[in-house]
Amino acid sequence: MATTLETPPAATRRPAAPQPRKGLRRYWHLYAAISPFYLLFLCFGLIPVGFSLYVSLHRWDGLGTMEWAGLSQYRYLLGDTDFWSSVGNTIVIWALATFPMIFLAMVTAVMLNSAVRFKNVYRFAYFLPNVTSVVAVAIIFGSVFSTNFGLVNALLQAVGIDQIAWLNTPWGIKVAIATLMTWQWTGYNAIIFLAGLQTVPGELYEAARMDGAGPVQTFFRITLPMMRPVLLFVLVVSTVTGLQSFSEPQVLLQTTANDSTFSGGPGHAGRTMVLYFFQQTFDNNDFGYGAAVAWGIFLVVILFSIINWRLVQRRGED
Repeated sequence: MATTLETPPAATRRPAAPQPRKGLRRYWHLYAAISPFYLLFLCFGLIPVGFSLYVSLHRWDGLGTMEWAGLSQYRYLLGDTDFWSSVGNTIVIWALATFPMIFLAMVTAVMLNSAVRFKNVYRFAYFLPNVTSVVAVAIIFGSVFSTNFGLVNALLQAVGIDQIAWLNTPWGIKVAIATLMTWQWTGYNAIIFLAGLQTVPGELYEAARMDGAGPVQTFFRITLPMMRPVLLFVLVVSTVTGLQSFSEPQVLLQTTANDSTFSGGPGHAGRTMVLYFFQQTFDNNDFGYGAAVAWGIFLVVILFSIINWRLVQRRGED
């Protein structure tokens, strides 16, 4: 006898499972939570960057009508001796500041890592220069490097060396700016190095001591190779910040400037790339060429960051 399947009554059927929402409809509240960052980045980051590229293709004084210039601003930039002079000044100041700063930061981090008491006090003391106002520090350093009443010249005269006009000679200006930047960033990078040192396994040092390795061998055979990623980070960040130096030379040399606070002191010896950008934009009211200078600065910073990255990576592979 054949059996027939009867359809269950509608009241006993199971309701169909709701289909999960996908994409924006499902996660709209999460996107809404993070949207302020992207809106701010769009308004104050991406749009200004795009507008600066647009302005660099025009001649504009900031108020009048824009005049199309095409790539002529960039062609002039390539042959602008003042711009390349500012690039040279920036690179020299960056080199004088960065390499001593990294060395001092590493030594300071090793000392902090081996300290037993008052570690937090030392960390605060070394980090304090980074959170101090650059303007205030630059004013103090201007007094320290003063020709007649500066502390540096007083120390030189105490040991029988003639005083130096630090803020009136090309190399004196560069050394003064580099010293200020070194003092400002050494403690900050020392804290970063200290964090990296604390991730090195202690078993490696124990094995090195059992093998008879001294402190110097331990540092170069264990500490330095293990710290290479942190060293790369510090070097790249120092390159980006050092090549964009502005407040340090602007405040330090504003009393010695003859024609503009953005001139970089006597002989333009302290005129960095960013100072030259401000001089062209706000002193000369040439916003189009100033935007082209800004993009030139961007390319120089990217180039040096890539070079530093490749050098450290190549040494790591060797």
